[in-house]
Order: sequence, then C-alpha cells, then structure tokens
Amino acid sequence: MIEHVELDLGGQTLRIESGRVAKQADGAVLVQMGDTIVLGVATMSDKPREGLDFFPLVCDYEERKYAVGKIPGGFVKRGGRPSEKAILTARLIDRPLRPLFPDGMRNEVQVIATPLSVSLDNPPDVLAMNASSAALTISRVPFHGPIGAVRVGRVEGEFVLNPSWDQINVSDLNVVIAGTKTAVTTVDADAKMVDESAILGAIDFAHEYIKQIIDLQEQLAAKIGKEKAEPVIHKVSAELVDAVRARSSAKIAEAIQDPDKATREAGISILKTEIVAMLSEDFPEQIAELGEAVEKVVKEEVRKLIIDKGIRPDGRKPREIRPITCEVGLLPRVHGSGLFTRGQTQVLTTVVLGSLDDAQIVDTLEEDGVKRYMHFYNFPPYSVGETRPLRGPGRRDIGHGALAEKALLPVIPAQEDFPYSLLLTSEVLESNGSSSQASVCGSTLALMDAGVKIKAPVAGAAMGLMTDGEKYVVLSDIQGMEDFSGDMDFKVAGTADGITAIQMDTKTQGIPREVVVDALEQAKEARLHILGKMLEAIAEPKAEMSPYAPQVLIIEIHPDSIGAVIGPGGKVIKKIEAETGASLTIEQDGKVYITAPDQDSGQRAYKMVDDITREIKVGETYVGRVTKLMNFGAFVEILPGKEGLVHISQLSNRRVDRVEDVVKVGDEFVVQVTEITPQGKVNLTRKGHLEGEDAGSSEAPSGGGGGGRPDQGRDQGQDRGRGGERREREPSGGSDVPQARFRPKRG
Repeated sequence: MIEHVELDLGGQTLRIESGRVAKQADGAVLVQMGDTIVLGVATMSDKPREGLDFFPLVCDYEERKYAVGKIPGGFVKRGGRPSEKAILTARLIDRPLRPLFPDGMRNEVQVIATPLSVSLDNPPDVLAMNASSAALTISRVPFHGPIGAVRVGRVEGEFVLNPSWDQINVSDLNVVIAGTKTAVTTVDADAKMVDESAILGAIDFAHEYIKQIIDLQEQLAAKIGKEKAEPVIHKVSAELVDAVRARSSAKIAEAIQDPDKATREAGISILKTEIVAMLSEDFPEQIAELGEAVEKVVKEEVRKLIIDKGIRPDGRKPREIRPITCEVGLLPRVHGSGLFTRGQTQVLTTVVLGSLDDAQIVDTLEEDGVKRYMHFYNFPPYSVGETRPLRGPGRRDIGHGALAEKALLPVIPAQEDFPYSLLLTSEVLESNGSSSQASVCGSTLALMDAGVKIKAPVAGAAMGLMTDGEKYVVLSDIQGMEDFSGDMDFKVAGTADGITAIQMDTKTQGIPREVVVDALEQAKEARLHILGKMLEAIAEPKAEMSPYAPQVLIIEIHPDSIGAVIGPGGKVIKKIEAETGASLTIEQDGKVYITAPDQDSGQRAYKMVDDITREIKVGETYVGRVTKLMNFGAFVEILPGKEGLVHISQLSNRRVDRVEDVVKVGDEFVVQVTEITPQGKVNLTRKGHLEGEDAGSSEAPSGGGGGGRPDQGRDQGQDRGRGGERREREPSGGSDVPQARFRPKRG
C-alpha cells in the first residue's frame, strides 16, 4: 500500500512516500521537492557480526547521471568509483545518524541514498539525508531518530532555506544543519569570513524547520512503520567494570596523565595487560571482556579528570593550546612549502602552481566544469606509529582534504588576478588529534611561501566536549585521547575576520545551544592565538614567486579571433606551443593564458598570439617574409597567416622587369601597408624602406627600357667632362630626389 505525507517547507512542498518501490528492503522511501527525487533505503542483517568493537554502519550515496538527463563522459559509460562529491555526501549522511543507534549494537546496517531525478533548484544531498532518516524510521531497524536536515544560505543579509544552486553561488554562507527535536547533531559549513553570530543565527533559523521535517517522518511511521527489532546488544558486564574500578582506577588515573602520547599509550597498554592478568583468576569465563572493561574505565577516568579537576591528560587547561612551531621554505624545488607542528601533530603542506589546463575536471550531478584550487590530504600509517598496507585515499582522507580545501577557498585570489591552478598536498607526518586543522594552517604557510597573494591567513582548531549529563567542559585543540573519550569534535577554521569552514560531529544525541555558543567562542580565541604564531614565521606572502614556478601572461583578444589562434585542427596553437614550450589556455571571452617555463618563452608565445590577432592598419610597417612569387608581384606574410601583395612596381625604387630579379621566396624585408581594399586585400610597398643599391633613383638609365625623362639621353651626351672622366649632377627636383650617376659613352 502506497502512503505519503507532505509539508510546506519554506514555500516548497516536501513529500515523503513509501510502498511504491524497493518493498523487500527493511525501509524504503521516495523523498521529493520540486523535480528532485531521492530514493532512500535501509536494511539490517538478522544477526550481529561477531568480534567487532564498533557498530558496522555503512552509508552510501549513489550518483546516477541519468538523474540530470546526461550520458556520462569518458570511455566507461557505466561510471566508475564514487566521485568526491558522492563520498562527502555519504559522510554527511553518516554523521548525524550514527549516534542514534543503540550503544553496543553489532548488526550490520546499510543505508543507500540514490538521486533519481535532480533539479538544480533543489540540490539532492540534503534530501538524501532526510530520505535516509525516513527509511530508518519506518523500518524494523532500531533507531533513536528521526533526524531532520536543511541547508541554509545567506543572500544579501537574509537567511534562505534550502537555497538553489544559483543562490548558493552568491551566498556568503552555505551550511548544512541536522538535528533532533531538541538539539543539533551536525553542522557542516563553508563561509566567506562570516562572524560567529551568523552561524548561530543559521542554526536557530534551521532548527525550526528541522522539527517540522521530524514531525513529517513520524507521521509516516505512524501510518506504515514496522515494529522495531530487538537486536542483541553487546554490553560489558557491570560486574567486570566494577571490579576494574575497585582495584585499578587509581593506577589508570595516573597512567593517563602523561604529555607524551607514545609513553602514555604504552603505559596504558602495559597496565591493561596487568589488570587483565590480575582479574582473570576471578573471572575465568569472561577473560575476553576484561580488556573492554579496562577501556571503559580508562574513558571514565579521562572524563572525570577533565570534568571534575579541569586537567587534561597532557596537563593542559581546557582552553590551552599545545606548543606551536611553524616553518616555511623547506623544499627548494616545490613552489611553496610549510611545516606546521602543534604538540604531537605535524603536517607538511606543499604548493605546486600550474597552468589553467591543469585544473581538475568536475563532473557531478550539480555541476560540470573545472576547479583550479585543489587540496589533497594524506594520512600514512607511520604518522601514528602503525603499519598497514598503503592503498588509495579513504573516505576520511577525502573528507579531511575537502574540509581544508573549503577553509582556504574564500582567500584564494581570483583567476583574473592569479591565473594559475593550485595543487596543495598535506602530508600528515605525525598525528595526535586535529590533523585536518593542522592541514589548514600548513596550507596557509605554504601559500604565503609560494608568493600567492591570499586575502588573509587562515587557521583552524578542533574543539572537544566532555559532559556527565549535568556539567560540561569545552576543550580547545583536542588531542586523540580526548577525541576518543569525548562527546564532540567541532572543527572551526577561519581568518581573524571570520569563519570560513565548520564541521561538527557528535557522539551524543545532540549538542545544546549553549555548548555551541561556548565552542564557537573558544574556537575564535584559539584561532587568533594560532594565527599569531603563524605570522611570526611569515608575516605576509612573499613578494616573488619561486624561480621554478611557471610564468603566466595574459593577452585579451577579440572572441572572433579565437579560431585564428587555434587554427584548423589546432594547427596554429600546436605550432606556438611546440616552438616556444609554452602552454596556451583560451577562454570563451577571449582571454588567452600563456603558461611558460620562463619569461623568454612566454614573451615569444605572447608575440605570436599578438601577431595573429593584431588588426592590420594602413601606414603601419612590418617585417614580412616572401611566400610566393607571381608575374605581377610578390606575396608577403606580414603576420602569421596574413599576407599582402607587393606589386612589381613597389618592389624597388628602380624599374623591375622580373620579380625574381629582386626577391626570392623566403626573403625577409620591411614593408608598409598602403591600402586595404573593401574585399580585405592588403597592398604593400617596399619603397621608402630600402637599403643599398635599391635605394637609388626610380629613374632608369637610357636604353634601360624607358621610365626616365625623354631628354635624359641628350643630357648624358652633352655632359662629358674634360679628359672623359665621370661627372655627376643633381637632376631637377632638388636635394630630396636621390642622385643619379651619369657615365660617358666609350668609343
């Protein structure tokens, strides 16, 4: 039976339907807003997986190009691995759902969201979050939801609910917020240096609509919801936990207090082995659970230490930042490098600059195009003292890289001002918490070292939370143990003027507003402190770029001339690139970006493009090359692909009987444009730009076929000097007329 519920959500109808498709799944819904339709499906295994110490939840987001009426590009039309956008959306679905399953549940749960129809007026990612929640809510899967999710933008100072793609592009705030009826569980934002009040305002604005979406899912569950299954919950025996507390809590409390991560973890590991050995005689049937009991007490002692005493495992106070060191310029051959160290977290970020052709192709449901600024994050096993096979980047690596990328995006100079592609790579060399935010800081250092004129330096820090249900403590710059034992990971990045990126995750069923307020305030305090340390290492972007960075020149041509630069089959542009070693990128508006390994090759490519696209004008002179000889004159190439005719009468100041007597193919000489006919034909002359013998009089000698004055022969006969020696005279016309030489006839 098909059932549906509807809601007017900010002027648009949100519809959730079930019973039409995927009826063998535990829960399946179609969520629709406008022309965007997303299928959400949830399934659960009947039995728990043995031997796991975590909840095996998998969330997938399956992009299908048919949803936007397109055939995938490239050779493989079926599509390959998930795009970066799909992976980030899957993580976005996972984060608010995971805390809402029963603690200790080990049944496999899989949630799959598939956009079936997509309109850019309603991006599918937020609908996928709601579809996933609704599918779980009506299913037999134990789930302490539902959750609601919305996107909030801010256009011209006004909050916009679920903005269209076009509105997102002009918004100074793009934040996805998910939560329960009582609290927020997830905040994922990118912003253009907005203040903390804007984030809080967006959360308050969003939460009212989140409650409405939750009510809508509950209405559907009341109609067709299945009875929830009773999973086998894995619990550590309270008797074991009490025994560990009674005999070893003091030793555990002492072991967790060490500023060095390796020493602390080694001490806890040794102590854990001793406790298990000590209690195994009393609990011989539960030896496998003793280790988990010790872990549980370790977490309890960390929380007690922080909440009751205000002391952290490494001895810091709640608002205290770990020691920071910053270095730049470590790697001479890359175009910029920065090493950022905060406590026992260390990240090396490099910058490589390239041409606009090096930009990454983006092909998602929402957009097709390129992005010129990229950030990759690598987390090798040695960074935490472990060994494991090296594979491609995992979801976490992609997520952390994307977070650092969007944190810096608002300060990257525009393409018009800095016509380069930028690839930043952050290598985590050592990790003890907050490595994603260390990547943000390392990126800023590397960009400034590369001479990139960023609008402002960006820093980031991760806030944590410890709560016992009544009291809470917000922690600045959390380390690994505090993240593992705590209730929140709230990453905030930005400049001195405002926030550029946020990612908040929680292990509880929501974060109260007052905690969010405190976390944002402490994050700003931490950010300003870290920025101060960074600016001590490099106060502003370097004035000069690396000598190994490519040179980029820009020339603007008329769009009608683009075809001439490219040439038939790309012949012309390939020739320019081959002869100069430069790379050319041509935009539709006529901007030509020339990327060259050095200034000389860039200038040569610039001149070649300029020559091709220059407009020929009457009176201008050019150095031309003869391309073809005809009876009536010579064709001369004055600009690449542009020829003019030098008529035989214009080849020399002397009379010319045959063109080949004066010039040959391949000759180069100066010519001047005398005329451009209505048909576009160009007429040229050499006269006035000749040297040597050709610079003589245009009057030919007697017997030379005419062209001189009729009386010239008589003058020659009468003007013999004494002794028959040669005599020169200046013909009529004055000194501006070239002199002619007269020789006496010989007997």
